Amino acid sequence: MNEIRRAAPERFPGPASIAARGWLAAHRWLLLRRAAQLAFLGLFLSGPLFGLWIARGTLASSLTFDLLPLTDPLFALQSLLARHWPETTALIGAGIVFAGYAATRGRLYCSWVCPINLIADLALWLRRRLGWKKSLRLERATRYWLLGGILLAAALTGTIVWEQINPVTLVHRGLVFGGAALIGAAFAVAVAIFLFDLGVADRGWCGHLCPVGAFYGLIGAKGALAVALPRREACDECLDCFAVCPEPQVIGPVLRAPAEAGRLIRDGDCTACGRCIDVCHQSVFAFGGRT
Repeated sequence: MNEIRRAAPERFPGPASIAARGWLAAHRWLLLRRAAQLAFLGLFLSGPLFGLWIARGTLASSLTFDLLPLTDPLFALQSLLARHWPETTALIGAGIVFAGYAATRGRLYCSWVCPINLIADLALWLRRRLGWKKSLRLERATRYWLLGGILLAAALTGTIVWEQINPVTLVHRGLVFGGAALIGAAFAVAVAIFLFDLGVADRGWCGHLCPVGAFYGLIGAKGALAVALPRREACDECLDCFAVCPEPQVIGPVLRAPAEAGRLIRDGDCTACGRCIDVCHQSVFAFGGRT
């Protein structure tokens, strides 16, 4: 097994897991995540494409089955700061979404729902294929400064400034509503993020700049769902988990901590994407719950 790992190029993590468990098991959570992302898009696209209106609207604000309101709590907060009181249904929707992510894990939104994740993952995959290792150094705290900035901008301008340039909103709006202008804006944003992550900064947008991810990380930092390390002692330091993790800084403290410190990744930045579970040939990681 160690020979397989040493022979594998550093930029392609996971061959040892494939050899040990098979391709499907070594990609289980990745495949489930892709299915979830496409399913969420399908909920919104079923109406425009097939006349079957399951969810009307976008990820910013929607109505499912013409009954269940769901609103991005960051969108609602900006609206309040801009002194535009949302409709009651929008506030209820924001409360539902907030409670759901707070109870589970906020950054599930990033890895299981957000369409930008598909673009970022594609850029990372191609970066590894090309063997590009140079990357602009960005501080992860930058996203929290940007989060504060968009909230301040809403309060000062009386408008929801961020939603005019929010990549998630632009891409989702273009896919759902179509039209040359919206599709063009969505395409431009998608290409810009792809090129930025590919040629400028490794995991640049989602891992360092996105204020939406920062917000969801804050509201779900104490959620019940967590990645556990039930076989931490089996780790052979192959570093494949660090290579695939979109927030690799959350892994080290738990791997290095003494046994009595616990075996859960409690950091709110963890997106619970499951890739560390997939690529670990020693089965060190698993999904668990907070105690």
